[in-house]
Amino acid sequence: MSAQTAAAPTTAAQPTAGEKNAASRQAQSLNCDVVIVGCGVAGLYAALNLPRHLRIVMLSKEDVASCDSMLAQGGICVMRDHDDYDYWFDDTMRAGHNECRPQSVDTMIWSSREIINDLIRLGVEFDRTPEGDLDYTREGAHSRNRIVHHADVTGKEITTKLLARVRELRNVQIREYTTMDDLLVEDGACVGVHAHDRDGNPIELRSRDTVLATGGVGGLYEHSTNYPCLTGDGCRVCEEHGVALEHMDYVQIHPTTLYTTKPGRSFLISESCRGEGAVLLDKNGNRFTDELQPRDVVSAAIRRQMEKDGTKHVWLSFANVPNDVCTNHFKHIYERCLEEGYDITREPIPVVPAQHYLMGGIHVDQNSMTGMAHLYAAGETSCNGVHGRNRLASNSLLESLVFSRLAARDIVRRRHGWTQSA
Repeated sequence: MSAQTAAAPTTAAQPTAGEKNAASRQAQSLNCDVVIVGCGVAGLYAALNLPRHLRIVMLSKEDVASCDSMLAQGGICVMRDHDDYDYWFDDTMRAGHNECRPQSVDTMIWSSREIINDLIRLGVEFDRTPEGDLDYTREGAHSRNRIVHHADVTGKEITTKLLARVRELRNVQIREYTTMDDLLVEDGACVGVHAHDRDGNPIELRSRDTVLATGGVGGLYEHSTNYPCLTGDGCRVCEEHGVALEHMDYVQIHPTTLYTTKPGRSFLISESCRGEGAVLLDKNGNRFTDELQPRDVVSAAIRRQMEKDGTKHVWLSFANVPNDVCTNHFKHIYERCLEEGYDITREPIPVVPAQHYLMGGIHVDQNSMTGMAHLYAAGETSCNGVHGRNRLASNSLLESLVFSRLAARDIVRRRHGWTQSA
């Protein structure tokens, strides 16, 4: 769904007095081998896949917990067996309105099992069946159950464990409350970034390679599931330097966020709730759409129903979902809804679409390299073509991990003078 159908984006935050004064101060200069802007799963996994002898500096605009990777609820996709390849490929292409890059989708799918196994090796715990196998669930537009999860806080589980592993590395320095302002460019190549700390003090980080993993654009919207600090910084600095962007109008609206009149970030009601049987109801308690269609289709159906009913939301009923699933698998959602005065085991909850994800971003190749030498982009801030016009549920965490690892591998290859594709 395009950005035009979402709530209008707000104006980007104006520089603070400290930021304005930073330019007149003497910049602190730091040298490293790789600077990674962003501490979500893309940035963290890139760091973990780089050699330990490289000096790495990671920047977090706020505290490291304020990244959208922490908020992912539903899960992460994995190819269950070789028979699942065609189904998953077709599901992704169909959801993306056949505008996905086939090679990128292929790369993501074939890499998925290795990625999941590596996450488990790094300490990530996924829910298991009583027999000890991975517990697979399904979300909208998936033809098969292929999503592994950790209750309804999968993103937090993955990000927290990756962060713990990165903190163990002696070659990685994480600088929180440090905001990238611009790229350092010499002779057409990126040689690092300009930044400032929370006091407005300027920092010049010079590096051989730079990875932008700055997340999406939700902070520019009035209603979004994203943290407010995600304001498209990576895309902005690239555009200023003539680095190509792609499909910036491909902004996904999530069908179900908890309706509230309170200000602040919209609380996501995971699509896996509908995968487990929750249904959408109009003001009269009647079901009005197939909840497991692609997100843009369901969001549009909700908007039409709201207009027809003259309401500001529709209802999501958990009546078909067993109580133990509501209170255990969806424990985080259950508790948050209780805080808002709703018991999902007894009553439907009000939900409304909100801005959720940027499918476009900085154009990158199959190795996550941008159009500028020594500059990479991964995660939501990049556009490698996996998602097309509309992202398939639970492809995002996987895509971020697959392509951040490819960025790390390309950095290593090029340091050894090998520039061929993997």
